[in-house]
Amino acid sequence: MTIADIRSQTAAIIPAYQDEKHIGDIVRRTRERLDHVLVVDDGSSDRTAQRAREAGAEVIVHDENRGKGEAIKSGLGYWLAVAPKAFGGGELCREITWMSLLDSDGQHLPEEIDRFLGAAASATQPTFLIGNRMANVTGMPFIRRVVNRYMSIQISHLCRQEIPDTQCGFRMLDRQLVPELLSGGTRFEYETEVLIIASRRGYRIESVPITTVYSDQVSKIHPMRDALRFLKLMWRYRKT
Repeated sequence: MTIADIRSQTAAIIPAYQDEKHIGDIVRRTRERLDHVLVVDDGSSDRTAQRAREAGAEVIVHDENRGKGEAIKSGLGYWLAVAPKAFGGGELCREITWMSLLDSDGQHLPEEIDRFLGAAASATQPTFLIGNRMANVTGMPFIRRVVNRYMSIQISHLCRQEIPDTQCGFRMLDRQLVPELLSGGTRFEYETEVLIIASRRGYRIESVPITTVYSDQVSKIHPMRDALRFLKLMWRYRKT
């Protein structure tokens, strides 16, 4: 399958919360790469949803903040449900077979979706694609660099395959895996859990080199609360 074929069958999911400043630009640049872009506004009180619509995205709005994991699941479920209709139906109908995940705050460059499309085109086995920023960490805050490396070692061991940057939210996955991913965690720990689920379903986690971008975004991670969720998740899967 060619990159053009995969591009035509790929839809984007952008979970967003309080990102009116960046979301319009991210949507416009993503739509230059993919025809179908969905923003899941996770209960924002600002104009995130409005800006996303103005930029041409389809939008789902949660009535309250449910967490990044729930936002991603809403997006996955949406494209899984509408996939046969997304291209207008009829003889030219082509299902969405890949879903691209990227953040709304400018940390991921939509132009690098092309790198994921190329990796998907060359995949020869069930594959889960994830961005890797760790080959060039210039610009990454020191504490994040240390935490990313530590967590990636721990999660790689649990997945029984090397994943250099398990904390990267820039991803692309085959829709066949989606039904397995519609349960589980609700917040940031969900992004770790899906790697474990994919690994245990026989998927190879393949890393795609991407650019490290840190500008004015403020992390939405709550260090103590989300660290506790992560530890509970690791403990649960180690027992099984």
